[in-house]
Parts: sequence; C-alpha cells; structure tokens
Amino acid sequence: MSTVEIFEPALCCNTGVCGPDLDQSLVEFSADLDWVSGAGGAVTRHNLAGDPMAFATNDAVRQFLELAGSDGLPLVLVNGVTVLTGRYPTRAQLARWAGVEEPAPVTPPSGARLLDLSASAACEPESGCC
Repeated sequence: MSTVEIFEPALCCNTGVCGPDLDQSLVEFSADLDWVSGAGGAVTRHNLAGDPMAFATNDAVRQFLELAGSDGLPLVLVNGVTVLTGRYPTRAQLARWAGVEEPAPVTPPSGARLLDLSASAACEPESGCC
C-alpha cells in the first residue's frame, strides 16, 4: 500500500469545510477522502495552520515551499514523490495512488432530481446555523 500525503494551505479548520462560504472543491475533496478511507486506503492530510511541523520536517515539502510558497499548495506526495501541486486530486487519482479500486460511476435514473445539500440551501443568511 502506498503512502499518500496531502499538504494543504492554512485552513480555518482541519478540513476547511467550515464557515459561511464553503469552497466546493474542499467539500468534494473531503468526501473523496472519506470514500478512500472507507475503501481501505490511507491518506494523511496536513493543514499548514494546524500541523506546521509536518511541513518543516519533510525535506520535499520544505523545498517546495521555499520555491513555490504556500500559494503553490496543496501538494500531494505518494511515497515521498511529488505527484500533484496547486489543486486537489480527483477521487480517481486518490484511489489509484492509495491502491483502492474505484467503483463504476452510478447513473441516476431518468428524471431523477438531485438534492442541493450546500450550506446556502440549508441556512438562512445571518441565521448562525452554519
């Protein structure tokens, strides 16, 4: 099994999925990480604000930050090798790197409606619920 590590910019919390203005890419990435973990894959996530020592003690990450700065994050390492920078990986990439099999995509039945589960759909502005 491969060692997959994600080094992220400073986020408001460990997942970045908090506050009134959700970043959809972080929502999707968090769901993909949960799926990979549930399928038996191991991915370690490091937030610059919450885990700065992981950045300081990893030579590849430290050198990357010296050249690209935190604007180049996220940085993805697989077995210590840089495989992706500047954006979050897709579910298919995570699955491949973590050594888990991605299931075939599910096609919704014709005419099916999807629910909007975003924070903006669930909360009234200024309600304090999010």
